[in-house]
Amino acid sequence: MVLIDGTLIPTQHRTGKADRRNYSGKHRHHGLHFLALTDEKGRLVWISAARPGRTHDITAARHDHILAHLRATGLGALADLGFRGLDNDVRDPVIVTGFTASRTHKLTPGQKDANRVLATGRAPVEHGFAHLKNWRTLTKLRTDPARATRLLRALLVLTSLEVNRWRM
Repeated sequence: MVLIDGTLIPTQHRTGKADRRNYSGKHRHHGLHFLALTDEKGRLVWISAARPGRTHDITAARHDHILAHLRATGLGALADLGFRGLDNDVRDPVIVTGFTASRTHKLTPGQKDANRVLATGRAPVEHGFAHLKNWRTLTKLRTDPARATRLLRALLVLTSLEVNRWRM
């Protein structure tokens, strides 16, 4: 089992129309969007390539063919509601998301309990992102997405070494 989530790494605003794609309306900040896979203990396993900040989690997962890769390796994933609708296979779901309520459809107590258990199981992915975002070099990131991808993947290796050193 793996945990999947997306995050926005804030960047400094760059001038020009090309930087408009990097603006995330949700976060109200410029940045680059990354997907990450972690194990059940929150150790980062994989980070996607940088995408513009306005990219949604499900769109990035479709571009990276996450579902096909998980099926090929026989892994399952826990995800938040941002991935709802990615895996429509009812008989053999690979990605498990929570239940969502609407104005006309309220959640049952069982669905609320299921969402609570899922949120508890997903907490380590947030810790993995927190370890990664501790690097000071990410606070002043002002570069193109290709360089940001290489930088973040290098920081992934360093973060793994640092976190594993403290857990021993």
